[in-house]
Amino acid sequence: MSLYSIVNTMFTVYIYLIIAQVLMSWIPHDASHPVFRFISDITEPVLAPFRRIIPAVGGIDFSPLIALMAVEFVRFIVLSLILRVF
Repeated sequence: MSLYSIVNTMFTVYIYLIIAQVLMSWIPHDASHPVFRFISDITEPVLAPFRRIIPAVGGIDFSPLIALMAVEFVRFIVLSLILRVF
């Protein structure tokens, strides 16, 4: 497996974790459950800065959408650099 594939897979998994965090916010769950705690601990460092910058509009939090776009942008940059170096 190439470095490109590994890094691309890591970004894909992280994007799915952000989506899972959004879905978890829609349903009642036990926040102390290890799976839910893991997802929250992994995604919150990226989501928190966007939540501080972008206020909720009408009770809807758009920060995960902006965070997903930022992660995709970083993914593009990192994968482009990997292709140039290797």
